[in-house]
Amino acid sequence: MREQKTAAAPAKQKVSIVDVFLKGCAKGFKVGIENITPAMILGYVLVYILRETGLMDLLGIVMSPVMGLFGLPGEAFAVLISAFFAKASGCATAASMYESGALTLGQASMMLPACILMGTLIGHYARIVLVTGSNKKYHPLMILVCLFDAALSLVIMRVILAMMGVQ
Repeated sequence: MREQKTAAAPAKQKVSIVDVFLKGCAKGFKVGIENITPAMILGYVLVYILRETGLMDLLGIVMSPVMGLFGLPGEAFAVLISAFFAKASGCATAASMYESGALTLGQASMMLPACILMGTLIGHYARIVLVTGSNKKYHPLMILVCLFDAALSLVIMRVILAMMGVQ
């Protein structure tokens, strides 16, 4: 009589939660180094170039009427430009402008939610909207929603800060 030998299926190795955690950390570090850091540096460099070339002053004059609607100086527009590339860059720009005296504490505080709501718009647009192949007729709307949210947050923050007596 012949004995049939069947190969036993290899037993599945149990995945350690520590291994999963460490793999997640490695992926997160890679994303930070490859995606977030370059966008932050680009935002910082852009603001630096605007300051050093004197374009920040011109930008402040041109954007003064728009930013004035929110109770902000025209130069605060640089925060939003910086946030376009990276949220953290916009927030750091607001902090830097507060430190230099270009923004008050209240004005810098107003800018932070706008940076978060609108932030990294260029990067997210490229990584998500373009990659997913979403319908092109909706692309402008996707950008406008983020800009509207940021503008709305400026109004809401202005009201909250006024109620708190912070200028």
